[in-house]
Amino acid sequence: MNEWLTATEAAHYLKVEPRTLLMWARQKKVRGYVLSGTRRQTWRFRYCDLDTALMGTDVLASESPSVAPMNRRIQ
Repeated sequence: MNEWLTATEAAHYLKVEPRTLLMWARQKKVRGYVLSGTRRQTWRFRYCDLDTALMGTDVLASESPSVAPMNRRIQ
């Protein structure tokens, strides 16, 4: 098993969209590595870092609520 994964492979491993994984990496919720020497940011991920993120209780938890508070009235 190759230790290094592309963003697409890592997202598939976590069963999320690649853009979600890249957002988590930028927010430092998942450890990712940016390759140097490229024009665009190219991310790589390791299985052990992804497993650590999955095992952490609050690592992938959303910081904001996913629904509007009940006392707010939506018009």
